[in-house]
Amino acid sequence: MARGKRYETEGKLNYKKVFAVIIAIAVFVMIIFMVRNVLNEREKINRDNKYFALYANKKWGVINQEGEEIIEPAYQEMIVIPNNTRDVFICTYDINEETGEYKTKAINSKNEEILTGYEQIEVLQNIDKNGNTWYEENILRIKKDGKYGLIDLNGKELIPTEYDEITVLSEMENSILIKKEEKVGLVNDNGSIIIEPNYKDIKSLGTTYKDGYITIDENDKYGVISATKKQILENEYEEISQKYLGEYYLVKEEGKLKLINSSGETILEEGFDDIKSVTSKGVIFVKDNICGEMDKEGNILIDAEYQDLREVRDGIYVAKQNDSYGIIDSDQNIKLNFDYTGITYNEDSNLFLAEDLEYKTSIIDENFDVKVMGILTEMNTDKSYIRMRIGDEYKYYDLKGEEKQNTEILKDNKIFLSKKDGKYGYVDSKGNEITEFIYDDATEQNEYGFVAVKKDGLWGSLDENGKEVISPKYNLEENLQIDFIGKWHLGEDLNMNYYCDK
Repeated sequence: MARGKRYETEGKLNYKKVFAVIIAIAVFVMIIFMVRNVLNEREKINRDNKYFALYANKKWGVINQEGEEIIEPAYQEMIVIPNNTRDVFICTYDINEETGEYKTKAINSKNEEILTGYEQIEVLQNIDKNGNTWYEENILRIKKDGKYGLIDLNGKELIPTEYDEITVLSEMENSILIKKEEKVGLVNDNGSIIIEPNYKDIKSLGTTYKDGYITIDENDKYGVISATKKQILENEYEEISQKYLGEYYLVKEEGKLKLINSSGETILEEGFDDIKSVTSKGVIFVKDNICGEMDKEGNILIDAEYQDLREVRDGIYVAKQNDSYGIIDSDQNIKLNFDYTGITYNEDSNLFLAEDLEYKTSIIDENFDVKVMGILTEMNTDKSYIRMRIGDEYKYYDLKGEEKQNTEILKDNKIFLSKKDGKYGYVDSKGNEITEFIYDDATEQNEYGFVAVKKDGLWGSLDENGKEVISPKYNLEENLQIDFIGKWHLGEDLNMNYYCDK
């Protein structure tokens, strides 16, 4: 009788199979790491780079949003970055302090010279109404054979180098003055000529280019041209006030102020020394330095008894009386007492922001109820939140004034500021501790993934995982804003918008 094959109850170890399994696992792990690295690199490549001026070792360079040095600090003058999403950097060098002469060039993120062939290549620098510096983002002024022109950041010619001078219209975006043979004209950021160079001077009419422009001819007569090149008022007025009044214009004719329409017809000419704005029912007028409201027939709607008056919603006015601000309606009923040093209205959120003598801001809703009071640190209407410092804590509110958790508001963040036993630290979106609670002050994660932390009076930074990038070592008491990119902190002069390590 045949017998079956006998098997050992304790089989022998098959080393070949064991080694094969180990190798397979190792290869699998290696593939996972390779894929992860590829994905990380791809994410890094696909991520839009942003660039910032860097000041280190008394020289200027450039960093990106990761805090990596893109251009090593080697320049004596600040490198200007007109558009921080484009790797076009303008450098000034070989400066002669005695003659004021200097050279300029454009370089890219590889420190290669680009946009060559010009005697000079420069940004167009402007200022806002608060005196802060900003740059036209997508155009550069060039000089060739002693004449000026404009190119975009790709080097495309927008206007030829045939002008004696190219400057900006102060405080106005998309408004570039061109000068040829002592005559002034205006172009927009695309190089399109809005006003031919036929005038003695050009001024802004309102606060944006959309409001139009005042032109002054060689006979010192004033007119108005729209941003769409339409002649609104011919150059026949002694003066036109620089204020946007919708379809109306405040002009001076034969020495007298008049409110006229675009057809030149007189609307108002009596009962006022000035007109501040147009309202839903008429105009805010000034008489003997006191403000009131009248309709377009000259009938008084609100008595002139306010130091300042402006309509912020139909029939609702922010008013100033006895050097303090409050809110009234069209019947002069007080809706908010005159207890504030200033009141602004945010149209996007339909909220009033009223500041008092202690620099605290009250957030006031459409019913004039105070929703919250504290030190306003941020109002972000794009992401629909308000950030306040109340006592020694930061709190978040939606645009209805309802308190929210930072995890509800800052949905893109990986770590969140928290406080325990009087100290700050960070948690994840589920409340799990990411860092120890050891900091005296700290910030939320910025858009580049970094947070600033303060310990023993000094500031440092952590990355988006709560890992220390640089230990607290900087005294930033003079800084109005605390922010870090990597190991670099925002400089004292916010107007310059640079990062440094001092």
